[in-house]
Amino acid sequence: MTPNQPYLLRAFYEWIVDNDLTPYLVVNANYPGTQVPQEHVQNGQIVLNVSPSSTGKMVLGNHEVSFDARFGGVARSLLVPCKAILAIYAKENGAGTVFTAEDDVDSDEPLLAEEDSKSPAKKGRPTLTVVK
Repeated sequence: MTPNQPYLLRAFYEWIVDNDLTPYLVVNANYPGTQVPQEHVQNGQIVLNVSPSSTGKMVLGNHEVSFDARFGGVARSLLVPCKAILAIYAKENGAGTVFTAEDDVDSDEPLLAEEDSKSPAKKGRPTLTVVK
């Protein structure tokens, strides 16, 4: 399966905009391929206002997000790989989500290899318990 993070990103973006709020992205500015204004990066991260009124040519793709924005009156083209996006939230109330490494698991890799499992295998027949 493909990673779910780009789909969740688009859903949260649409939800925030539909509620007349301002979507912000928290981006790992040091992630390879990330093209953001480095003069605005703090502690390796940048927070970007990605509202429709603040951006142009916004494309929320499966592998990257690209858009045009102005910084200090200077037009810039930004490119952010989806894996570099750490969170999306609404400026006004903080509603949104934080993306974790688990949201970006490669489908080719098992989530937990059998030899890495720490829990011992249970022996015998399985049982069901009624919970009231």
